[in-house]
Amino acid sequence: MTVAWVFPGQGSQKIGMAKQIENLPKAQERFSYASEIFKRNLFEICELNAEPTDSFSDLNNTRNTQICLFLIESILLDALKNNGLKPTYVAGHSLGEITALYCADVLSFEDCVSLIKVRSQLMVNAVQGSMAAVIGFDREQLDLLVKKIDDIVIANDNSSSQVVLSGSNEALEILSREISCKRFLKLNVSGAFHSPFMNEPSAKFSDYLKQIKFNNPSFPVISNYEPSICIDPNELKVRFENQMCNGVRWRETMDLMAKDKDLHIVEIGPSNVLSGLGKRHLKGVKISQVSSSDQITY
Repeated sequence: MTVAWVFPGQGSQKIGMAKQIENLPKAQERFSYASEIFKRNLFEICELNAEPTDSFSDLNNTRNTQICLFLIESILLDALKNNGLKPTYVAGHSLGEITALYCADVLSFEDCVSLIKVRSQLMVNAVQGSMAAVIGFDREQLDLLVKKIDDIVIANDNSSSQVVLSGSNEALEILSREISCKRFLKLNVSGAFHSPFMNEPSAKFSDYLKQIKFNNPSFPVISNYEPSICIDPNELKVRFENQMCNGVRWRETMDLMAKDKDLHIVEIGPSNVLSGLGKRHLKGVKISQVSSSDQITY
């Protein structure tokens, strides 16, 4: 059986998610290490039920969301490995690609924490443009509108029935009036992620990545920028460098996985975002979820 471990990105975070894994090996140690690097108590941020008093204690703040999700996912995947489980290959959605690279031993835990700090700060500071989710649409009409309207791109091609667009506020407004769809939902984000609007922060991130060594992967990785099986660390680095200013091609990633007739997709993270996409987009594929310490198996 082909087993694909997949790791979600922003949007899958949940209040209470740290409590679900706190008794797993190295959980407290890893939260302490990352909290020291980020200069805030990340475990408390994951558990804060009251309305946060400032953005620095808000789990939905990109600065916190990305590192907290990585911590949860990395702790869960290492627990699975400790139980003798391993994937055939791995893939991650946006931020989740960092977890995939960690899972495949391409990047160390410490390098991941450091680069997430840089990446999340660059994304928060990218104040140009915005994003919107489109659900239940005609693909041909969407593609024509994206081609016709300036300053808009498909940022997350999630499935045949769901995409996320990035662009200027004006361009998103124009498209919302012209497209026929079930839902058009503006997202509360600081910028137009995974688009040319991110060219400047992407260039700064590429400069930072020059000092990070990408090791030979323990098993293949499917990247967002180029959804194909890859075992070349240099190519994986190039693909990751291009991720911030290009779209997440998750629909194509699922289609690539589905070429394996005996496929088992395991989503590792606090919620079932990628599992839901897989169930709606793929037929006859086994999909499992690992999100807490009481289900370190599948």
